[in-house]
Amino acid sequence: MMLIVLGVFVCGTIWTVLFSFTNIKILPIFTPKEWIDGFVGLANYRRLFNTDRWMSCPAITHIGMADWRFTCTGALPNMVTYAVLSIAIAVSLGFLLAVLMDQKIRAEGVFRTIYLYPFALSFVVTGHVWAWIMSPEYGLQASMRQLGWDSFSFGWIADRKMVMYAIVIAGIWQGTGFVMALMLAGLRGIDEDIWKASKVDGIPAWRTYIQIVIPMMKPVLVTIFVIVTSGAVRIYDLVVAITDGGPGISSDVPSRYIYQNFSANLGQSLSASTVMLVAMAIVLIPWIRMEFGKKSQA
Repeated sequence: MMLIVLGVFVCGTIWTVLFSFTNIKILPIFTPKEWIDGFVGLANYRRLFNTDRWMSCPAITHIGMADWRFTCTGALPNMVTYAVLSIAIAVSLGFLLAVLMDQKIRAEGVFRTIYLYPFALSFVVTGHVWAWIMSPEYGLQASMRQLGWDSFSFGWIADRKMVMYAIVIAGIWQGTGFVMALMLAGLRGIDEDIWKASKVDGIPAWRTYIQIVIPMMKPVLVTIFVIVTSGAVRIYDLVVAITDGGPGISSDVPSRYIYQNFSANLGQSLSASTVMLVAMAIVLIPWIRMEFGKKSQA
């Protein structure tokens, strides 16, 4: 059974990569003649990276004496922004929550359930909830202004510059509890003798975490990095539920771009899919080599 599933996956991947070099518009029958007749080389990839909706990087502009700015917009930069912020913030918050939970606090099970609850929701539900919270018309902004705070502003989903940060907030709210659970499992796996030895030597707790505990949790950290990054690369439903790519296309992401081009321009969609496949490979291959390389050496 596993070989059948693996075979389907490999065949689908090869099909995607091969036909990304063609100008096909609809789903083809897999024949060498169709591939040869429609072969256009790297034209789809050149067109993809010349499309402002996919990626637009204007030249570096000088704003002030020491203020230089280089901004990229489009689906691919939006995905990178989401991935970087999600990894940095979710891992940091998850680790801090795990450290607090590891102090043998009262009602630990209750707090753990509360933190994990958002992860049990679908991204669609999370997206609709946060779309309501951040709506300038009837969300938090409207509620605070009704209470008399007329200067309060929190309409990020209507702001082209801030909309991706709003999506990041929703994603972190949902995923941080899961990161915390993995981190807590890693902390509980640390030998108690290490903590006893650090106390005897008078080493502060924060130095013990940074110099001893975190390096020992490397496998857990790598696993979290792979999970969070892969989720960021294929993000779709959260964006659609909150903004549907808006305002305009300021919160567009690669998966949405691929989906919308699938029926109109299949070759273009497959080239974008191949780029995402390469992005996932860059993330997964080092992890696979590290995990299975150690086992083979052992």
